Amino acid sequence: MRNSTRNNCLEFRFSYLCSSHILILMKTGTVKFFNESKGFGFIIEADSNQEYFVHVTGIIDEIKEGDNVEFELKEGRKGLNAVNVKVI
Repeated sequence: MRNSTRNNCLEFRFSYLCSSHILILMKTGTVKFFNESKGFGFIIEADSNQEYFVHVTGIIDEIKEGDNVEFELKEGRKGLNAVNVKVI
């Protein structure tokens, strides 16, 4: 969904698409499970109820089960992973 244009870029809800940049859409969801000692868990996306793997290397803020978070998706070895995870 395009909201406006700025400097030859299209503005989307949380990001811009420019001719020389990759579109990154921020997703929101809830931490279903996160094992701090093993360094991984799962996030349920709010809009689609899709479940995404998250690794400790992909988190910005400390997360725990039940936290509402904002994240991006990045292709991993076994599918899409949540990265740049922040508590909201």
